[in-house]
Amino acid sequence: MKKYALIAGLLALGACRGTEEINGDMVFFAFDSAVVSDEAKKELMDQSLFMKQNRDINVIMEGHCDERGSTEYNLALGALRAGNAAHVLIKDGIEPERIKTISYGKERPQFTGTGERVWSLNRNATTVVAE
Repeated sequence: MKKYALIAGLLALGACRGTEEINGDMVFFAFDSAVVSDEAKKELMDQSLFMKQNRDINVIMEGHCDERGSTEYNLALGALRAGNAAHVLIKDGIEPERIKTISYGKERPQFTGTGERVWSLNRNATTVVAE
């Protein structure tokens, strides 16, 4: 019985960000899309809760893309991804001045390699805690 209580407690802690850092958290996007999925929205709501509990935290939302497409197109798509992710935080009550956005397009891949698995990882918005 203690084993089940311990597992339940650990799961509950994992579900609540409370004291966790959000630096480097990623939300992922479908190919050629900047639509925030329900799964991504849940992650962003967790980040919002953390930011509400830590009012001194400001973030940079980085928009990233996979290697396909032109530089210009991917910079624009990355900007949309970062902006849409930031909008979820703002809509939940985070002050806009606490969030900066930047697009790296395909110029700063976070995962190396090629193919759908790597491409899907590089299609993201990454939250970076500002110094």
